[in-house]
Amino acid sequence: MSQPTRPLQKIVILTGAGLSAESGLGTFRDADGLWAQHRIEDVATPEGFARNLQLVHDFYNARRAQSAEAPPNPAHKALARLQQDFPGEVILVTQNVDGLHEKAGSQAIHMHGELARALCAQCDARWDAPMVMTPDTPCPNCGTPATRPDVVWFGEIPYHMDIILDHLQTCDLFAAIGTSGQVYPAAGFVEEARLAGAQTIELNLDATDVSRAFDAHRIGKASQIVPDWVDTLLG
Repeated sequence: MSQPTRPLQKIVILTGAGLSAESGLGTFRDADGLWAQHRIEDVATPEGFARNLQLVHDFYNARRAQSAEAPPNPAHKALARLQQDFPGEVILVTQNVDGLHEKAGSQAIHMHGELARALCAQCDARWDAPMVMTPDTPCPNCGTPATRPDVVWFGEIPYHMDIILDHLQTCDLFAAIGTSGQVYPAAGFVEEARLAGAQTIELNLDATDVSRAFDAHRIGKASQIVPDWVDTLLG
């Protein structure tokens, strides 16, 4: 990686499904994962939820149970160490809805929501989700049986975008780890950071659709390349 063009005081890190794959949580593209059993249009869109509430709840109940059992891997732990030990600021932004960053000891901005949270489609109340939800699960605030997972589906606006953009425009280094580079607006974060003068690095198992936008690359398993990269940053 080239020498910083300005002092490294603030790092913004975007993480995606590839970071959690080694913890046993599959990505969209895994041939034998939960996603492979359903069409995305059926389980990850507002329209799919409206068509078949039970199917969507069953799908997310299974994901919630799987996530609750999954352990953080060395990449999650390394990022927690970086957030704790780096003398400047480290902002974690994740597309993942699992809680593995928090299990590892990090604090993360969940732009796509969290499996462990529930949302009322009627009054927008949010609360800690039970392990199993059904179409009859009532909202604790308004009592309406309009409970859904508090996750951002395709066609919906990601959470905390104003805060994330502020961080991208004030960071010295932007890193993307385990992301496909195919889903916007996250795929455009590298350009936001570059326009602000930040260095950029991509850490992934393979090259992505946006690899050419990054200054530097580290290719390999997240559990290996992320701890090595953190060691470099911490000196």
